[in-house]
Parts: sequence; C-alpha cells; structure tokens
Amino acid sequence: MRIGLIGTGRIGSFHAGVLARHPEADTLVVTDTDRARAAEVADRIGATAVDSAAEVFGAGVDAVVIASATSAHAELIGRAARAGLPAFCEKPIALDLPGTLSALCEVDRAGSVLQLGFMRRFDAGYGAARAAVRAGALGRLHTVRAMTMDPAPPPAAYLPLSGGLFRDCLVHDFDMLRWVTGREVTEVYATGSDAGPEMFRAAGDVDTAAALLTLDDGTLATATATRCNGAGYDVRMELAGELDQITVGLDGRTPVTSAEPQGPAAPLSPWPGFLERFAPAYQAELDAFVRVVRGELPNPCDGREAWYALLIAEACEVSRRERRPVEIAEIADGAAARPAGVAPSSS
Repeated sequence: MRIGLIGTGRIGSFHAGVLARHPEADTLVVTDTDRARAAEVADRIGATAVDSAAEVFGAGVDAVVIASATSAHAELIGRAARAGLPAFCEKPIALDLPGTLSALCEVDRAGSVLQLGFMRRFDAGYGAARAAVRAGALGRLHTVRAMTMDPAPPPAAYLPLSGGLFRDCLVHDFDMLRWVTGREVTEVYATGSDAGPEMFRAAGDVDTAAALLTLDDGTLATATATRCNGAGYDVRMELAGELDQITVGLDGRTPVTSAEPQGPAAPLSPWPGFLERFAPAYQAELDAFVRVVRGELPNPCDGREAWYALLIAEACEVSRRERRPVEIAEIADGAAARPAGVAPSSS
C-alpha cells in the first residue's frame, strides 16, 4: 500500500514512524510546509519527501493521513474526497461548525471514507470502561468525572490557532463521554479561568476550565482541563454507578500523590505528555485505518463524530462567555444544517 502523509510536526512525525513500520505500508510519501523538516523525517524512516500536498495527491497514493496545521484540515479532507481517497485526519476537522459541515458534506457527496483521530477510542483503559458500562457491570451510572491536564502550556503562538481549551483539549473528553457511556450530552454549564500565564489572556483563552454536563438519561458528568499541571500529564475518567466504580488512567505513572499516610507516593516516572501516554492508541488507530483502506474493517471513528464533540465544545464556549446553562439543541439548531446521516445518537 502506498500512503501519503501531509504534515510532519510532532504528531505527524510520530505517525510517519508508525506507518513506516507497518507491514502493509510499502511506500510512504510525506510533505510539510517546512520542507527541511519533511526531508529529515523522510531520511530517518526511509520515506519519500515531496514539496507539496499536491505532489502527494499526484503520487499515486492509495490513502492519505492528514496531520497538517488545523487550518488546512478541511481543505485537505475535501481534496481527498474529490480524489476518491480514504483519509485519516487528526482532530479537529475545523475549529467551527460551518467548516466542519462543509468538509463532511464533501465526504458525503464523494461517498469516500474519513476516519477521525480520536485516539482515546483505541486506548485499552477507555475500551475496558466502555465494555463495563455497556455490560451493566456498574449498574445505573450516576456520575462521570473526566479530566485532561497538560504538564505545561503550549507555545504562545499556538493559542490563537487552537480554538481554545474546550475545542482543542476537552473535545477528547466530550468524545469519550459519548463513546464510553453510549449517551448524549443535552446541557452544559461551563466556566474557565485565565489566572495563569498572561499569554492566555492575550489570546482570549483560559488555562483552566470546568464543565458540568447532563446526559440524556440524567447521568451527571464533569469535565475539567488545565494547561498548567506541573506534576505531569494526567488524563483520567472516573465512572461511578450503583454497583461499582472504575477509573481509566490510574496506573504507576499517573502524576498523583496521596495525602494519606499509607497512600502511594509520587510516581518515579510520571507521564510527560500525550505521545507517551497514548502511544499504543495512536498506533492502533493507524493500524485500524490501514485495515479500513484494505476493506477488512468498518470505519471505527467516522468523521461525523467530530460534529457531535464540537457541538458540546461550542456549547461550553457559549456557556463560559454568557455565564449560563446552554442546551446542545440550541447550538445544533443554530447550525446551518447537519451533515448527511447525522442525528442524535452514540456510536
């Protein structure tokens, strides 16, 4: 199989290494707006570097992996759809609902495949939690607590391009709420704090955020995030039901220290970042994409899932800005239209 990779930044370089080692990927063609970076990655993994995305699409590839800057995602998805090529794209499709809708409509018109990079769906812990909830092992689920805590802020130049903490970071937790529980979010109440580094205030963003979410069966969930968790990279989900309670992301590297005299001490090697914590999940999602392209597997994370997660993130932004509860239906009704095949449902 001949695969094109567009974007060789931090996540793109990681994807390049995974694809170069994949037994079904005979040839890998890579490009980046930073040509020197693309050439370095290609040399390191034995790929072919070209000067532009157009050259990738003209190289006879069987599929494309999009890991470019967010601003280019929607256009590249459309180009892949028009070329009849299956595409894998890192989240998000776009930073707004109209851009997301436009790209999804291109995919629908072409009848092509778009797999979205919500890598937590391929994490063993989240998968086990989903299975436990769906099997009824917890009984009636009443409380979910989700959190994503980065050890240090991103570069200041990234913040204006990120879409904000809800769209860039907590969107993963919103996706997991739907995927693990099988329920839809109906209402949110969100707030945020910009009391940390000044660059967040300059970008109109927050460094810490919290949202209370009501699911369609009455389950209550909280989702919190921060860019300033000096202890390490901490991503967890706690699910409590009438019969049992389980936690995703609690292991020997979770950057948490117990205050109890007999509790566990701080981990010797806390998770430093998302690539280390979710490396197996990133590998699994790309392996799934290769199998989708080969016709061996149904699409495990259709691009439409981005629509649902972004609706929740948009509702949180409105709630934070206007200091009020916001129903998801309000945001959905305000969108021009839904992508074909999209209706309130969980996958």
